[in-house]
Amino acid sequence: MADMATAVTAALDGLEPMPLDATPEQQNARIADLLEVAVIAGEESVRRGPDLLPVLKAAGVVDSGGYGVVVLFAGCVAALRGQAGLTVARHTAPARSSEPQHESSTFRFCTNFAVTANGAGRLEDSEHYIEGLERLGDSVLVVGDQVTLRVHVHTDEPQAATALFDGAGQVSRLDVADMVAQIADRDERIAAEVPAHARCGTLAIVAGEGIAKLYRSLGAQVLDGGETLNPSTYEILAGIHSVPADEVVVLPNSRNVFMAAQAAAEMSGRIVHVAQSSEMQAGLAAIVASQPDRSAVENAAAIDDLLELVRTASVARAARADADGRFGEGEAVGYLGEELIAWGDPAATLKAVVDALSDGSELLTVIAGDGAPIDAAGVAQIVGDGIELEHHEGGQPSRWWLLSAE
Repeated sequence: MADMATAVTAALDGLEPMPLDATPEQQNARIADLLEVAVIAGEESVRRGPDLLPVLKAAGVVDSGGYGVVVLFAGCVAALRGQAGLTVARHTAPARSSEPQHESSTFRFCTNFAVTANGAGRLEDSEHYIEGLERLGDSVLVVGDQVTLRVHVHTDEPQAATALFDGAGQVSRLDVADMVAQIADRDERIAAEVPAHARCGTLAIVAGEGIAKLYRSLGAQVLDGGETLNPSTYEILAGIHSVPADEVVVLPNSRNVFMAAQAAAEMSGRIVHVAQSSEMQAGLAAIVASQPDRSAVENAAAIDDLLELVRTASVARAARADADGRFGEGEAVGYLGEELIAWGDPAATLKAVVDALSDGSELLTVIAGDGAPIDAAGVAQIVGDGIELEHHEGGQPSRWWLLSAE
């Protein structure tokens, strides 16, 4: 609060010395007048704080430490003057966490965490860590003392930011928000007039813009898992924090993601349950069991129950020739669940997979991926008239077709 110190210094320079026989009341009045100068300057400094620090403006708050000093001094003034109450401005700006102001940052993740010194150790001054954080991103803010620090940084490497404090202290209250996803989601919610908050929300890890749109149409937040559907723990953590709900269910949609999703859930500090969805088409079929007014544990259980009733299959382009000579690179390979059951020509392979999957089913969902060699009309002809077909363009990079049957 440099403004307060400057104001008091200027006031002191203009004061006449107190007479030696000044009464206690006169001395109290002089001290109260000086402290009142500090209170006025402090209130102005607190008021301007959000304009100087974007992180405060984005949260809709003021500098709580500075405001606390102002309140403390105002209390002293009131006591010295024998007043019963405080005379200090109140700051009640609404929080705006659902409307992030991150458009100007070139980095992806808004990262916040606390650091507590190990044992009887001491942390370095905040300036010691700022240089390293600025090498990783922008909007760096480090406040606190040698026992506890609060850190804010926009970066593409949240893990590297927390690693700067390895050995110095214990990182806690980690909050990683994907600013790109937040802004996109905010714009979509504004356009669709979707309610911004619910008791429980769903985060689905996906690959393919078409599949992402399908999940969004069912009320889920989506996290782009990349071509290999293998996001990092910190990316999943950011996805969890992007869900506008008190509790969250995560659909990993790949067996390779379960451990990272569970780790992110434990790090999030929220009530998060990881459903047993191991394929995108299965998660899409089961997400209808989720209800926004139920708890995460209830929704995860309902999703898992429905997953037991969903059968899945897929057809992909062979990345390399089979060692046993069954198919060559570029030919179709068809799976029922995880079992390879057909290969060779795309149409024949798809037909074999459809026949195996649809036996006894009433509804077949086919999601076409990037580069699928047969169009929707051709798929419908292969499926035939004996079962209801839902065909979607998923755009997934690693499978020509994802299929599910109920």
